[in-house]
Amino acid sequence: MSTSSIGNTSSTASSGTPVTSPVVSVAGDSSADSAGGSVIDVSELVSELVTAQYASQVSNIENQTNAVTSEISALGTFQGALSTFQSALSSLDSPSSFNALTAQSSNSSAFTASADSTAVGGTYSVGVTQLAQAQQLVSKTAFSGGSSATVGTGTLAISLGGQSFNVAIADTDDTLAGIAASINSASGNPGVTATVLQGNDGAYLVLSSQLTGASNTIAVSSSGGNGGLSQLDYSSTASGNYTQETAAQDAVVNVAGVTYDSASNTISDAITGVTLNLLATTGSSGNATLTVSNDTATVASNIENFVSAYNTLMQQLSSLGSYDSTSSTAGPMQGNPLLSEIQNDIQNAVFGVVDTGSSTYNSLASIGITAQSDGTLSVDDTTLQNALSSNFNAVSQLFSSTGGIASQLNTQLTADLASTGPVTSYSNTLVQQSDALNQQSTQITNEETALTASMTQQYAALNTLLSSLQTTSAYLSEAFADLPQVDTGNSNSSG
Repeated sequence: MSTSSIGNTSSTASSGTPVTSPVVSVAGDSSADSAGGSVIDVSELVSELVTAQYASQVSNIENQTNAVTSEISALGTFQGALSTFQSALSSLDSPSSFNALTAQSSNSSAFTASADSTAVGGTYSVGVTQLAQAQQLVSKTAFSGGSSATVGTGTLAISLGGQSFNVAIADTDDTLAGIAASINSASGNPGVTATVLQGNDGAYLVLSSQLTGASNTIAVSSSGGNGGLSQLDYSSTASGNYTQETAAQDAVVNVAGVTYDSASNTISDAITGVTLNLLATTGSSGNATLTVSNDTATVASNIENFVSAYNTLMQQLSSLGSYDSTSSTAGPMQGNPLLSEIQNDIQNAVFGVVDTGSSTYNSLASIGITAQSDGTLSVDDTTLQNALSSNFNAVSQLFSSTGGIASQLNTQLTADLASTGPVTSYSNTLVQQSDALNQQSTQITNEETALTASMTQQYAALNTLLSSLQTTSAYLSEAFADLPQVDTGNSNSSG
């Protein structure tokens, strides 16, 4: 049997380029074809035609979408880098950032000191005459029964300084140990602890104050019960039941010839903005020297952190805007005017000259911070320390004044990152582009779906027609084969 075929079919894409379908062959000797089966793979044919018609549009939208997505991601990195750098400015961008002071003692065994921003620089002679201490009482009577010895029942009224509390002692806790436990767990106890000590001759009750100071003395009085608690009574005028192991006393310190008493060994109001932590008396060693001065170590550390943050930022911006000629690979924001403008503004602020009131220290270079060949900064610690020691105020002005480097940068970045700033504006533009591309993609998908349905219907009808023709052809072929054969040869007659 011969083979029939359908010639090439074509459609025109939106670009105007004819799209040719595959040739569809019909095999006449196929049993499926003879039975009137499917001639064309309609689904595959339609899919290829539709894909071919929209291929260029789909590819173009995908490329644009990938580019916009890459830009959005890069802008997020850019914005994050700027925000992180701005955070590093907070320790330098205002005059209060340079108010940090340090307090140093020449005799750290006698006292240490710290200073806050309200302190004033200066030196002071400090002598520690006496340390504050808490009172401790030990019962004179040894309880021969030890901690389980029965003492008595009733109520103990205990006071510490101006605060008092009551302890009810029942016959279930009338032992020395029970009374100590009741005192320690009593509600409203301002700081009296009770301990039982075991000696060779019996047990002793120890009452200790947790509060130092001459006014924080302990007093105990008993009432009610069986009267046994009276052997625990104590007052300054009736001290017979206890031995005072440690007396309550105030700390006494002499600052620049002025004597100051304190109930605590931590004194925060003798010198404005300075806290003294008393550890021992100065005694025969004489007064120590307290020096309150600018905390240059902290400021130097803050400046070095600024330099580190700047270097990190420049490396990130360089990566975003770079171009690798070897691999012909561009950074995601290469050539972007927003990146270039902000980067230039930052560098102009960093390398500018500031009116600090000093002709010596008015730029980063003058305090030991210089640029390297790769655009990053390096710090000469010796030069920086000399600047801080020589003219601390000028260094402060260099960073924190209205025209100071950190102050300028903070103002600039606040504007750049604001909701109405250029970074947000560019972000909104990219989001709009992304949304528009998504809409185009959706539209094309809808058009493909509609065209697929239309072409499927057309080719299905053609498929039916071809199948019918195939069946008819097979029938006719068989019919002709069954017709009688006609002898067309010449025959000789015998006469």
